[in-house]
Amino acid sequence: MSNREHKSGFISIIGRPNVGKSTFLNRVIGQKIAIMSDKPQTTRNKVQGVYTQEDAQMIFIDTPGIHKPKHKLGDFMMKVAQNTLREVDLILFMVNADEGYGRGDEFIIEKLKEVKTPVFLVVNKIDQLQPDELLPIIEQYREFYPFKEIVPISALEGNNVDRLLEQIKLLLPEGPQYYPADQVTDHPERFIVSELIREKVLHLTREEIPHSIAVVIDKMSKDDNKDVIHVMATIVVERDSQKGIVIGKQGKLLKEVGKRARMDIENLLGSKVFLELWVKVQKDWRNKSIHLKDFGFRDDDY
Repeated sequence: MSNREHKSGFISIIGRPNVGKSTFLNRVIGQKIAIMSDKPQTTRNKVQGVYTQEDAQMIFIDTPGIHKPKHKLGDFMMKVAQNTLREVDLILFMVNADEGYGRGDEFIIEKLKEVKTPVFLVVNKIDQLQPDELLPIIEQYREFYPFKEIVPISALEGNNVDRLLEQIKLLLPEGPQYYPADQVTDHPERFIVSELIREKVLHLTREEIPHSIAVVIDKMSKDDNKDVIHVMATIVVERDSQKGIVIGKQGKLLKEVGKRARMDIENLLGSKVFLELWVKVQKDWRNKSIHLKDFGFRDDDY
């Protein structure tokens, strides 16, 4: 590396549910580490993505969408998001260009006023607007908060993402390379595998399923003689009726979940995968601390 200073830092991505935070993270990192769904509140834990350049390393944290909580899992998700804001070097407040300012943004801006961390306003989904529609939206947000920078982007198309990364780099402090250059996330593979399975269930099921599922990896092991990784996972739902939906007629839906998840997991692990899925009912798990801990939602992690 040259004698130029090396910059590094932690950047939190926050915003209302479904503004494109995970799409942005996957775009920057160049591979899928955050799950994407058109259903809100898809992200539950902090997902860390690591983006390394020769003279900088940016560690992105995609937090759960900030919203008023309705149950214990919601409380947990909010606590994760708010704690993150105090620990980072920069906050990206991402908003949806084609929705404009809303009540959820008001709630987030109140939270931002409680921290001293610099904030960029990132206006996402500009590919869905006419150019002259953008300025009024920016002005609307500017009234409520003194943003350090305002950058319009399209995470899906990649427009202006490089410019945003340049602006981030300018603001980051001098610092070490925290992770090896080829590492793109700090999450263990088991976590990402469970998230990929959960994503497929979200894509394939109806509205009543999303927030009442968790995926637990029971076993991940490599067969001695073959280049095959054996993954056994349990999809946890809250009600018997949901179990029926996830399994589907003659097991069709579960089979499709397995097929789609296996392809993503093979890409992630670079190996053939044998995937076995079960579905289990754990009544009202989102309101029971003991189950939240079992499924990886632990207060002491944050």
